[in-house]
Amino acid sequence: MPTYENIIYEVDEGRARITLNRPEKRNALSIELVEELRDALWEADDDKSVHCVILKGAGESFCAGYDLTPSRKRNDDGVDRRRGRGIDDDAWGIERFQRSLRTLFEMHKPSIAQIHGHCFAGGTDLALYCDILICSDNANIGYSALRNMGAAPNQMWLYHCGPQWTKRLLLTGDTLSGEDAAKIGLVLKSVPEDLLEAEVEGLADRMSWIDPEMLSTNKRIINVGMELMGAQTVQRLAAENDARAHTSKAAKDVFKQISTEGLKAALTDRDAPFGDSRARVVGAEIRDERGYLVEV
Repeated sequence: MPTYENIIYEVDEGRARITLNRPEKRNALSIELVEELRDALWEADDDKSVHCVILKGAGESFCAGYDLTPSRKRNDDGVDRRRGRGIDDDAWGIERFQRSLRTLFEMHKPSIAQIHGHCFAGGTDLALYCDILICSDNANIGYSALRNMGAAPNQMWLYHCGPQWTKRLLLTGDTLSGEDAAKIGLVLKSVPEDLLEAEVEGLADRMSWIDPEMLSTNKRIINVGMELMGAQTVQRLAAENDARAHTSKAAKDVFKQISTEGLKAALTDRDAPFGDSRARVVGAEIRDERGYLVEV
């Protein structure tokens, strides 16, 4: 079995558990991590003892997004490689990430995302490729990076919660609690945090009693239906659309600020007007002077 540096892979009782294992970075997605994840998913798909995959995160969060710090060192091998100098290079790099994440959609066996803590930006891209999402009530889910960094490079939101809630959340970058995410169908359900693991493992138990080939036939016909609704085509366009968004003044300005002032300062400035950055699914959004939701 392969060895991994950024994930934990284990097989037990008819399931593969894959844990994102960069807790010091809140499991931010580097190219090394997503490529290890891709390989582990195909390994699970090939293992006949595995009926389903559970995907979760180590530490306090599921996944805080894409890793914006440099990771893999480039070797000077004399080849003039893509370095993000233009929109095509940018789209190519985005698609490279996307291909690894889309393994969750393309593999035959079903996957369950076990979401706790923060599930932001690239974390939502990863989770929404899973077949079933279960989260803790107090999870925090959203894509605040879309306020000035680009467009969603993967677009599965539309297929989970419909056009209006997709627009409400992605046009503002506001977030939802796990409990509210379940109300709009962004996730299957939410449960108290102390019951999350038992809920996910219980569902995996039920899948472990089903022939993996039967699970495959039923997953794949549903996914073909989504493909007929344009799901795969939209993903390709989403990558190119994100590259286009990176040419906007807002994106250029924020990445310049990150390089000069640091990521923390840039995120603080971006999010300051939005208060708690929280949307409310049911009832009016009344806010205090700081921009925090108040009970009405």
